[in-house]
Amino acid sequence: MSAAGAAPELPPAAHAEASTPATVDQVAIARLYGEPLFALPQDLYIPPDALEVFLEAFEGPLDLLLYLIRRQNFNILDIPLAEVTRQYLGYVEQIRARNLELAAEYLLMAAMLIEIKSRLLLPPAPRAEGEPEPEDPRAELVRRLLEYERIKLAAQALDALPQHGRDFWRAHVRIEQSLAPRWPDVDPEELRAAWRDILRRARLVQRHTIQREALSVRETMSQLLRTLQGRRFAEFAELFEPARGVAHAVVTFIALLELGKEGLVEVTQAEPYAPLYVRLTYQPV
Repeated sequence: MSAAGAAPELPPAAHAEASTPATVDQVAIARLYGEPLFALPQDLYIPPDALEVFLEAFEGPLDLLLYLIRRQNFNILDIPLAEVTRQYLGYVEQIRARNLELAAEYLLMAAMLIEIKSRLLLPPAPRAEGEPEPEDPRAELVRRLLEYERIKLAAQALDALPQHGRDFWRAHVRIEQSLAPRWPDVDPEELRAAWRDILRRARLVQRHTIQREALSVRETMSQLLRTLQGRRFAEFAELFEPARGVAHAVVTFIALLELGKEGLVEVTQAEPYAPLYVRLTYQPV
């Protein structure tokens, strides 16, 4: 129990209600240290230069000069330097009062404009007969402006193109690949190299006997099919019998080529430059 005369304890809900501001219908204009602020303090001081609004942002003197010319539809090949220089100096005076380092580059262009205007006001120097006319003092400035405008338009065209990460994202789809092994294709040169090796071994063990032996490609094809039945792989060199001579090796090689042409056998290898293997392309019943 509470002591006599002491303030009664408030439930948690009552504490929450007591901590909220009395004004609940208004929208807080700001938060100060996490607390809502519904009205500006009377002693709040805002310096005059606390907020600056730039209506136009330029990337350099040429950008500003080109903007002034295009905004008033001046002919860039016949620039009215007096009016453009006046407007240009007005803008430079504004930025010079705030950022002298930034205005330095613009002041250099202003000096160039004044120099060009001065040269236009001077009377032309006498020239000898046959001497070409002096170049217009504005020609170099016009060339720089046209070149800058081409680069700027090209940059805007590139920026308008869709960009990855800004305008679109690449879709990533996971595809489960088959786990069945895919053996690399046998290069014809490797097949010829294996055949040359078989032929070399057959010539080393040939006997110098003269006999007539009837060899049939079809019969050899049947023998090869019987040899490969029940076997997963057979090494290419095992299918030849060097002891029976070169003629038998030639017939066996032709029989293998015929079986491969008819799609009954397949010559494979585990990796490039690995031994060749022969297997049936079908499973016998």
